[in-house]
This record gives sequence, structure tokens and C-alpha cells, in this order.
Amino acid sequence: MIPYGRQDITRADIDAVIKVLTSDFLTQGPMVPHFEKSVASYVGVRYAIAVNSATSALHISCLALGLGSGDTLWTSPITFVASANCALYCGAKVDFIDIDPRTYNICPILLEKKLIEAEEKECLPKVIVAVHLCGQSCEMEKFWLLGQRFGFKIIEDASHAIGGKYKNYFIGNCRFSDITVFSFHPVKIITTAEGGMAVTNENAVAEKLALLRSHGITRDVSMMSHESDGPWYYQQIELGFNYRMTELQAALGVSQLKRLDSFVVRRHELAARYNELLKDFPIKTPWQNPDNYSGYHLYVIRLEVEKLSVSHRQIFELLREDEIGVNLHYIPVHTQPYYQNLGFRVGDFPEAERYYCEAISLPLYHGMTDAQQDTVRFALGRAIGL
Repeated sequence: MIPYGRQDITRADIDAVIKVLTSDFLTQGPMVPHFEKSVASYVGVRYAIAVNSATSALHISCLALGLGSGDTLWTSPITFVASANCALYCGAKVDFIDIDPRTYNICPILLEKKLIEAEEKECLPKVIVAVHLCGQSCEMEKFWLLGQRFGFKIIEDASHAIGGKYKNYFIGNCRFSDITVFSFHPVKIITTAEGGMAVTNENAVAEKLALLRSHGITRDVSMMSHESDGPWYYQQIELGFNYRMTELQAALGVSQLKRLDSFVVRRHELAARYNELLKDFPIKTPWQNPDNYSGYHLYVIRLEVEKLSVSHRQIFELLREDEIGVNLHYIPVHTQPYYQNLGFRVGDFPEAERYYCEAISLPLYHGMTDAQQDTVRFALGRAIGL
């Protein structure tokens, strides 16, 4: 099976993890801060807080921005459920903005329209989670200007996008957001086996994130309610969580980060080759905004179903039968049973639903060979009847 994505682990990665295994620290040692500083330096941001998953990073990011009961978070319906669930964890409500049919990210025109309507009804969102689907950034400058106008905070869900750029700056620099979140799941661009990170330029936000990831506990005397009882002393000053990243994960991350640029370059090479291989197929290949340099976590095609004699599902199943590990990113969140029970309905976000009926994620990962890509092209051609 040619998977849609997979990790790339070298001897250097293994040695980095073994070195930690034979050290004095498996958790809460020097590697996590080292990884945080390395990522912060790479993307050009002041603070980085490593956690055990991007979901955890989204959760504490919402809390750090003060999201809670009575508030609303808006995000894209085309994303993994965590981008919306993070609001519910905080007791807030969720709503969605339909996608741009070219980028599959939140449409800034529809966002502005919905904000104007929400202002009239006095129900503006407190936070917007801008999801950089497939590794391509949302139009963040437009989002930021809207945020200044309507008073909401912005979290960039860059789970797909580390190593990518927006307007020639690395995604994660937070020029146009309050917090950016990265994922280091094994199928992502770099991996820590599991793991995530929240980055920000705001000191108070960084301090809150650091507290929340570790039970709300501090050893910083300046944050305590009274003078320390002694060198053993700590205080819980927030209701936090055990969202810490381990030393093993951080060591793997530090090692992987050294190859991030080469990973993204290879993904671009493969994407360009797909574009050429598939140019005569009845499909739409990914459109790229000229302001972006995508991380290319995913290569999503859209079938021109009106030109095909076989269905979306049949093509997907034929590819799987041919050992091509295609996937679909994502099922529109508002169509999930849990969200249907919250009042959302099929038809609420038609562009997202149209995307779902046409999209297929083809295999794309650093270690993929040209020969494997040729196999994917041949199987896709056979599945659609070429």
C-alpha cells in the first residue's frame, strides 16, 4: 500500500531519542525548551510552548485568549473536528464560515459578510480559528484587519503548515494572529510521534499557555500569592492540564526540524510533478495563492464528477483496491452527528459540502518516489476510466 502520508525517520532521529533514553531526564528536562527555542527561532516568533498534541494546543490557546461560557468561536467546516471541539471544551459555542472554492480555506468575503450580520445582531465571535488546509495559509492579513475592526482574536491552526510561508514570512510568526498552533503527528511534515505546539509574540499569553499545560502550577515566586515556603514549593494558580511534551518527543522534534526545509522542498517537487501527470485528467489540481508558499502537507484533487461515469465513492474504493492509500480531508464538521445535535444541518455550508463530494487526498510524503507517483497516476487513470 502506498500511504497518503508517512513519517521519515533516520538513524540520526533514532540516535537523538536513544540519547535521551540514556540520560537523566525522560520528562521535564532540557530537550523540550531546546525544541521550543528551535521552532521559535525557525518561524520568527518570541515564545513557543510544546504540548502533547495539537488538540491540546488548541484547547489551551482558547483558554489563554479568555474563551469561555457565553462566547463563540468560528472556524472552517473543512477541518479535523479538533479545530471546533476546542471551543466546546471551554464551554463556548461554535459556528462556521464556508470555504473559498479555490483554496478550501475560510472565504474572507463570506467571513466579512457574516461578521457584519453578527455585529447587527450583537453576537460577534470572540475567537476565529483560521485553518491552513493542506499547508496553504489563509489570507491572514485580511483576517487580521477584520479582527481589528470587529474585535475578535485569531488562532492559526497551522497543523498542516509548518515550513510554509505567507507573504514571504514563515507561517507561525504571528504577524497577523495572536497564537499559531502546529501539529507533529506522524503523518505531518515533521513529527515528534505525537505532539503539538502553540507559538505567540505575547508574553502574557505565553505565560498562560505554559501554566495551563502543566496543571496550572508555577514555581515562579513573582506569580505566587505569598512568599515561597522553601525550595520545594509550588502553587497551583490556574486549573490546568497534564498536556506536557516528553523529552523523547522533543528530541525527535529537534532532529526532524533540521530536515524541515528539505521535506517541504520535496513536497513541492512532488506536487509540481502531480500537476503535470494529472493535467489532462477530469480533475481540479490544488490552486495556490501567489501570497503563499505551502507546506504541502496534503495534495487534494477535486473530481469533475459531471464528466465521469463512475462516482466519487467508486473511484476512492477502486484506488484503495489498487493499494493506493488515498484519504479524504475532511468530512464537514457541521455534518457530524454531534454537531447536528447542536442544530447544524446539511445545506448550511454548501461549498464545504460540494468539496466533500469531490475531494480525494492523494499520497504525498517526503520519502515518496517518482515511481510510486507514477503508480498513483496509473491507478487513478484506471479508476476514472481513462
